[in-house]
Amino acid sequence: MRCIALAQTWQDQGGEVTFISHCDSVPLKQRMHDEGISLIPIDRVCPDPSDIETTLSILKKDLTDKKTWLVLDGYHFTSEYQKAIREKGIRLLVMDDMNHLTVYHADILLNQNIHAAELKYHCDDDTTLLVGTRYVFLRREFLKYWDFKRQIPDRAKNILVSLGGADPDNVTLKVIQALDFLGGSQIEITIIVGPANLHELCLRSALESTNLNYNLLINPPNMVDLMANTDLGISAGGGTYWELAYMGVPCIMIVLAENQRVVAEELAKTNTVINLGWHHLLSSEDMAKAVYPIIVSHQMRSDMSHRGQAMIDGNGAILTVNAMRSHRREVAAG
Repeated sequence: MRCIALAQTWQDQGGEVTFISHCDSVPLKQRMHDEGISLIPIDRVCPDPSDIETTLSILKKDLTDKKTWLVLDGYHFTSEYQKAIREKGIRLLVMDDMNHLTVYHADILLNQNIHAAELKYHCDDDTTLLVGTRYVFLRREFLKYWDFKRQIPDRAKNILVSLGGADPDNVTLKVIQALDFLGGSQIEITIIVGPANLHELCLRSALESTNLNYNLLINPPNMVDLMANTDLGISAGGGTYWELAYMGVPCIMIVLAENQRVVAEELAKTNTVINLGWHHLLSSEDMAKAVYPIIVSHQMRSDMSHRGQAMIDGNGAILTVNAMRSHRREVAAG
């Protein structure tokens, strides 16, 4: 989704976008098509050597175009992969979250997270660093809400549950059970099932046995409108949270993966979210006890809403595209 947001901004400035991907999700492929984005499928991904060979072959015809950029977004891209791209003279933007490599080779290295400025990146001498939440990408549908003013009710009634595109451990089920403990008749929940989530049937069966007023949505196209009508969000520490923050949705965060842990901890330090920590350490009863005080506290939700909106201004993609278009490589890579 964040790559699509960057792609939209590139298109808005007259550029063309092609995704090179092993993506096998039909909904995501359709989304690319709807956005006017070309997709070149690849069979094997890095560190398989055929990935870099295929990618360089695809890009070869564009090497004389000084405006061509390759954007890498994925933890599997190695330092060697990045170096091979730069040595061919291709302008390279690397998107990162964890500083997990010993060295980065990029024209621009981007980390959108709240703690990014504290990370000690080792990269090429001519690498431009873009770090912090001012570089969070938002898709067009969110930017139309740039002046949105959220009304905070005395008690949260509408709760949005969105735990990423896949949720392989089915943490959504645990959240449903927690909300059922709180008394289904007093709240209305909207559960988002992402395009790679394999638990739809399980979730439907569980919901039917609760007293919850619920709406289960599969990869909905109108996430921004759903967020606009939400009193409280329950989210993982991924990209969806930045959208919730922009929309002023007070949020309870659950950590589903290591790359989300530090983000959740740093946001909690500033009281911007309530961090429940690692999902496997939480029971449904634990969740229910943590969620109830937030549902009934107007002040807590109001404070979280204001802090979230103050953090994300929606200009991240345009700032990044401007940096790409104005970039001049002054030192030869390698």
